[in-house]
Amino acid sequence: MSVFIIAEAGVNHNGNLELAKKLVDKAKEAGVDAVKFQTFKAKNLVSKNAQKADYQKKTTNKDESQLEMIKKLELSFDEFAELKKYCDEKGITFLSTPFDLESIEFLNDLGLEIFKIPSGEITNLPYLRAIGRLNKKVILSTGMADLGEIEDALDVLIDAGTKKDNITILHANTEYPTPIEDVNLKAMQTIACAFDVKVGYSDHTLGIEVPIAAVAMGGEVIEKHFTLDKNLPGPDHKASLEPDELKAMVAAIRNIEKALGNSIKKPSKSESKNKEIARKSIVARRNIKKGEIFSEENLTVKRPGSGISPMRWNEIIGKVAQRDYDKDDLI
Repeated sequence: MSVFIIAEAGVNHNGNLELAKKLVDKAKEAGVDAVKFQTFKAKNLVSKNAQKADYQKKTTNKDESQLEMIKKLELSFDEFAELKKYCDEKGITFLSTPFDLESIEFLNDLGLEIFKIPSGEITNLPYLRAIGRLNKKVILSTGMADLGEIEDALDVLIDAGTKKDNITILHANTEYPTPIEDVNLKAMQTIACAFDVKVGYSDHTLGIEVPIAAVAMGGEVIEKHFTLDKNLPGPDHKASLEPDELKAMVAAIRNIEKALGNSIKKPSKSESKNKEIARKSIVARRNIKKGEIFSEENLTVKRPGSGISPMRWNEIIGKVAQRDYDKDDLI
């Protein structure tokens, strides 16, 4: 099965529908499977007392509240309906992460087949139950979570009606950008072993090498933030890929997919012709007369590999030469 690559536009449209459509165009051009946004009503998401994350304070106006910042990044439900239609026309899967119960209901009415649960909602039981009841495909991010919290969220989703086979769990780290030493990519495999589920990786590191490594380690879903320009105002642009980088990541992942192969160890079609050239055969070390006994003194091993395999050395030693051999002749 092909790795499902999600280009996370998130709120990098800065509350502008035309910018959102340009992000869709760039995602399609890069060859991803889906482009994902974030659907929320700021008033339902953040209380007026909520603080910004440290990375948000660095990338946005430090004097505005989280509510004021989030409000600027909100698209209306009507705009999301138009964005979904635009994605359908472009032939790319539209995804959006709901951040409140009203948004879950809206996205379900919009016809979403896959629901992405962000890391921050993994401990939100009413939210998890509402998504679980839809019995859709679910992608669950697990930044900031331990195995116990992942297990609890999984239980809520399954008990509410979602089939376990329809759930993919993404290892993630919510620091933007994530320090390389905090990625802990092996935890993705721990999740796979602990819960016997499909796994993937939601990446917030700078660059593209970590998501590529995640694919090599068995990740089936990769999510990565992207933007039109890292210098645009807003909280997530600096930790996002620009279009050319996104394209390079997709190309590398598709190559890794091909390189992973089918796990059967046997000569490939392309290398079979090299056997004769690179392997060796038993040959005459010197001229040998008919009737001589083959020994370690008159035999050796050299290329090409078109004669008797050196693995039959013990079988040949002690046998009688049936004809004359010149030095280097295949036995």
